[in-house]
Amino acid sequence: MENRFKNIDYRILLGVLLVIGGILGILEKFGVIINASGAFWALIFGLAGVAFLYIFITNHEHWWSIIPGSTFIGLAITVGLPEKLNIYGGLAFLGVLGLGFLIIYFVNRKHWWAIIPSGVLITLGIISSVSNQIQDQDSGALFFIGLGITFLLVAILPSKVQRMNWALIPATILLIFGALLGTSFRGSLDYIWIGALFCGGIYMIWRFFRTQKH
Repeated sequence: MENRFKNIDYRILLGVLLVIGGILGILEKFGVIINASGAFWALIFGLAGVAFLYIFITNHEHWWSIIPGSTFIGLAITVGLPEKLNIYGGLAFLGVLGLGFLIIYFVNRKHWWAIIPSGVLITLGIISSVSNQIQDQDSGALFFIGLGITFLLVAILPSKVQRMNWALIPATILLIFGALLGTSFRGSLDYIWIGALFCGGIYMIWRFFRTQKH
């Protein structure tokens, strides 16, 4: 299979893509399809994404290829969306990229760090799709809750490195922030933040002296 792909002259591939672009342009000119340029670039980005994913599928050691692969797939979906669905473009791009990082984790549990960018990207994607329907204050609450859930997953999902119990601290703080931000108790966040800094400092000092005894 690999030898068959190596024997392909990439000038033929480029030529085929240009011909497809020309056909799409003609179809758009005669009103058969809409947004031919979007369909063309969706095809280009999609093929680039599939190429990088093929690298990963043939050798899981090349997990890095999932990142550009999911990026191009996300771009392909985004530019290929109909105009009435453009509001979901951010969710499509950031969501697919976030799922790419999640795949990196599930393929090898030692890459626990991939959960964090995955959660952040998916959260931002969701916020981008609902930002026109909710207030800025609610967007902030959704962001903190999304980050809190992300760190909670870091703490509870299995890892080949060690148990990530430390992630429960930012998870708890972020979830409390998110829960209070959209309520009448949001004014208490200033005090909670100060208390969190104080308790965090005491905890770090306690850990230091505890390790010194051993």
